[in-house]
Amino acid sequence: MYPARVIKLGVNIDHVATLRQVRYKTATHQASHEASGPIPEPDPVWAAVEVELAGAHGITMHLREDRRHIQERDVRMVRQIIRTRLNLEMADVPEIVAVAEEVRPDEVCIVPENRQEVTTEGGLNVARAPKSLSRTIARLKKAGIAVSLFVDPDPKQVRAAADAGGNFVELHTGAYGHSRSEGDTAAELKKLIVAARLAHDLGLHVNAGHGLNYQNTPGILAVPHLETLNTGHSIISRAVFVGLRQAVREMLAVMVPYKG
Repeated sequence: MYPARVIKLGVNIDHVATLRQVRYKTATHQASHEASGPIPEPDPVWAAVEVELAGAHGITMHLREDRRHIQERDVRMVRQIIRTRLNLEMADVPEIVAVAEEVRPDEVCIVPENRQEVTTEGGLNVARAPKSLSRTIARLKKAGIAVSLFVDPDPKQVRAAADAGGNFVELHTGAYGHSRSEGDTAAELKKLIVAARLAHDLGLHVNAGHGLNYQNTPGILAVPHLETLNTGHSIISRAVFVGLRQAVREMLAVMVPYKG
């Protein structure tokens, strides 16, 4: 018996590229394919194929302005190879917007970027975003790309996302994922539930992600109207011990009870 709504899993493969860049940061992709040159590994494109074969519903990758992990080559090749959805995370930067318009991912998730952060640290401040954000959203939608805005579970930000013209919000689950006590966890979960209901009432589709793992994902299933959970670090970490396909399957199993 299937649940009323099947929640989708988008697997973020950024950390596969992070591991590659540790060793091959200066290697060019052209040189890497010469017979005599090194083969940069692990290849996030290969990881995307493995993730898809394991049953994930989509691939998430973040093309940062500083190119610290995912490279343009990765995005272009993944777009050509996968048969599921490609979710491209990006900042509102003209250079990256142009790449998105050319590559045409199924969805773009606009996120804030801080050069000093290890990973995205918080939601986009849509309420105080420059006017360029609405123009970027319009450009991407004109190119046939669904637009998601990565926001904290704050009603003000959810309303601003709807006003800006986004199709989706991706609720930032970092505070929930990193909470240390049952009381804090319950409080953060309540914020997510309220934000998801508001987003749905405003006509937005609802995704969620950041800081989710095999232990805390069952709790997030209490959030209504979720379409996709985007997560990566926990799955890639688990894959070190059991392999990438098995790690993806284990996360999919955790998500089965969702009732929507």
